[in-house]
Amino acid sequence: MFTTLRPLFFFSCFLFFSSFLSPLPAAEPSDVRVEKDIAYLPADRLEKADLYLPADDSRKHPGVVIIHGGGWSGGDKGAAREDNIGRTLAAHGYVCISVNYLLADPKGAKPAWPQNLYDCKTAVRWLRANAERLHLDPDHIGAIGGSAGGHLATMLDVTRPQDGLDPAGPYGEFSCRVSCAVDMYGPVDLENWKDIASFGKTRQEAPALYKQISAMTYLDKNTPPILILHGTMDTIVDLQQSQTLDAALTALGVEHHLEIVEGAPHSFHLQPKQKDLRPLVFEFLGKHLGGS
Repeated sequence: MFTTLRPLFFFSCFLFFSSFLSPLPAAEPSDVRVEKDIAYLPADRLEKADLYLPADDSRKHPGVVIIHGGGWSGGDKGAAREDNIGRTLAAHGYVCISVNYLLADPKGAKPAWPQNLYDCKTAVRWLRANAERLHLDPDHIGAIGGSAGGHLATMLDVTRPQDGLDPAGPYGEFSCRVSCAVDMYGPVDLENWKDIASFGKTRQEAPALYKQISAMTYLDKNTPPILILHGTMDTIVDLQQSQTLDAALTALGVEHHLEIVEGAPHSFHLQPKQKDLRPLVFEFLGKHLGGS
């Protein structure tokens, strides 16, 4: 009799203990389409992009460039944070492109600046060049990124052609400009932060380089709106970076908001356990880009 009941016993135990495990990832929303490994750079480049698209193609949608983190030397377009952002925004009416860009050697043997920024700007141009196929409104494109991706998203927001950081091509006939950016705990005051090994030089060796890479260098009263998200328990990029940006934007009268997430560490996505940030992000993007 025990032999007969043993399979049922073990199966019951499995169900009991499995209730304490993390739930399986939710199925892909029916209102989101994903296209993987899209070539958005020249044919000789290995870096690709993922598209997250609203299923509704009856109207034009605003666009968002998603930029991954990883210290400018690691990370991936399809990581959990980037996938969370892409699916969340696409489900609310945004055409999203999550990009891989040129990565630096971690020890600085092969720096990636400014090609990494060029790649992100090319993604903006690529969206505009493919607006008809994507059912995209080319006049309403924003950027979002975390950590190093937050830095690059902010750089998209604050730099203009006269700053000399727009690539010559491809798609040079289209603008690189974005209408707004969401900076998730990105370092922005590189001159006054720390030496970055992947940049290949220290601040003392190359002060002009660190000034060029610093988003603070390019701020003025015409800077597009920025939403800044940062946790109080971040031990990778200190909160002071975002507070410095907040103070500078306030002094210039630039529309922005700093959301300090109490207890949040580095690398959270739009739904950290400390606070659901989706309503705040939807409100910000809705105001400056449109979308549902």
